[in-house]
Amino acid sequence: MAFGTIPLNDGTEIPLIAYGTGSVWKFQDVVPYVEQALETGFSHIDTAAYYQTEEGVGIGIKESGLDRKSLYIATKYDGGDIQQEVRKSLTKLGLKYVDLYLIHSPRLVTGSIENAWKEFEKIKEDGLSKSIGVSNFGVEHLEKVVKIATVIPAVNQINLHPYNYADAVPVLEYCKKHDIIVEAYSSLTPITKTPGGPVDAPVSQAAQRRNASPAQVLQLWVLSKGAVIVTTSSKKERLLEYLDVADLAPLTKEEIAAIDEAGFGHGARSP
Repeated sequence: MAFGTIPLNDGTEIPLIAYGTGSVWKFQDVVPYVEQALETGFSHIDTAAYYQTEEGVGIGIKESGLDRKSLYIATKYDGGDIQQEVRKSLTKLGLKYVDLYLIHSPRLVTGSIENAWKEFEKIKEDGLSKSIGVSNFGVEHLEKVVKIATVIPAVNQINLHPYNYADAVPVLEYCKKHDIIVEAYSSLTPITKTPGGPVDAPVSQAAQRRNASPAQVLQLWVLSKGAVIVTTSSKKERLLEYLDVADLAPLTKEEIAAIDEAGFGHGARSP
């Protein structure tokens, strides 16, 4: 069974898992990895101007031969004149439009967040992006946008894993209240960056019950929070492993609670 989609507040839908070209891929040639991700079954590719991977994503898309309508492409604004920057991104991607355009961080906005969002609304109105959203926005930033928005952000992409979950709860609750879908990146942090912590035990137990890997359990945990998974790997077997999460039984309430409790109060473990 393949990953499905979930509806956004603007009437479009977003695939529940994305292949990210940030992380270790920043400033790298990502063409072979994008091609591999698409061949393996990913349809949602995430990039950003800052990553300098947009051109590679564009080449990977073109060489895949896949129909544009079957793909979901997201990129991000990283400062400068918004109207110029989105067009630069589209040129690098070789696309007429993206499916999702995000403000990468409130710190990168030139001018006020409110004015930036109005420019984003023009991008959607002009058909340069089907959906618009934000990334790394806290409640205080989201409030500024929602207060003046004609179009509410469709997405807020954030760093989310069990060790920072307690701190993220206010953002998750605000997004839920305003029907903003959360995308989660760096969710494998307990494995990749902070192994040996208290989350390992409940994750391992849930994995054993399903004959699954700890990484798959952490991705199930992301889904349990109503979030979209943003992940990456250079290895095909890893990508297949991540896609197989769609076939696993969801975490039980008890398993979710155990992972949440283990991660609570350990935010300092997050890099």
